[in-house]
Amino acid sequence: MFLCWAGRDGTTGSRRSGEQQMIGQIVELLSSLPKEAVVLIVSALPIAELRGGIPLALSMGIGWREAFLICAVGNFLPIIPILYLMRPAEGILRKWPPMDRFLTRLFARTRVRGRLIEKYEALGLIAFVAIPLPVTGAWTGALAAHLFGVRPRYAIPAIICGILLAGSVVTLAAQAVLHLWPL
Repeated sequence: MFLCWAGRDGTTGSRRSGEQQMIGQIVELLSSLPKEAVVLIVSALPIAELRGGIPLALSMGIGWREAFLICAVGNFLPIIPILYLMRPAEGILRKWPPMDRFLTRLFARTRVRGRLIEKYEALGLIAFVAIPLPVTGAWTGALAAHLFGVRPRYAIPAIICGILLAGSVVTLAAQAVLHLWPL
């Protein structure tokens, strides 16, 4: 969880992982915006998604219901563009050798982690997105849906269900942590 890197006032600590440092820098960069906008943007990022957005929101003093809603919306915002623009963007980007190598590695990792989606399609996509662990989530789920040919009309509802399930798990876990160890 990211509770260790942001205090109630949005300030960041010094002992953080690389991912936490990056998100902390993003939060600092966005500090002039309302805290709800910061949380929405952080939840839309592939690094954090709502796994980082919900604990951040709670640590900034946003109520759990509002945090859940903002983070779920933020996590979903990039999904439709990813699903509909990935194929044309991939064709263009693969013409540049460094990007072709990057996409090849990214897709290989996604294929390995996406066996569940390959086997069960939309149901597997729900489970894949719902597991709030690193390298799972809505961004990777949308990429995997593209790679395994899950049509957007099936992928979108599956990803939404996965986001809502992951958001529930993260909200409950973050609330439990805050209850046991208040900031």
